[in-house]
Amino acid sequence: MRNPSIPLLMTLGLMLAGPVRTISAGPASHTVTIDSTQYSPQELAIKVGDTVVWVNKDPFPHTVTAQAAAFDSKSIAPGKSWKYRATQRGAYPYICGLHPTMKGMLRVE
Repeated sequence: MRNPSIPLLMTLGLMLAGPVRTISAGPASHTVTIDSTQYSPQELAIKVGDTVVWVNKDPFPHTVTAQAAAFDSKSIAPGKSWKYRATQRGAYPYICGLHPTMKGMLRVE
């Protein structure tokens, strides 16, 4: 036989526990792959504080150079990577300084 007071006790216990608090996740890390002379994903939206890692999978060097000089990886050798931590909101179009037809967009929210 079920005890009818158990649901009431559970409800009272939750009420006495106080408000529910949401724990927000810390900064995230995102990866952009450089392969076949293109960035993938070509466009990326992140939050302030997040980090982006560009990984060069091509057999030759590339750069990640923001057109407004907000960041510049310099040369990223084959098999190497470069990290950038976003500190300001904005839209940051970037190119490869060695292959200007390669284009990407970083949006920091």
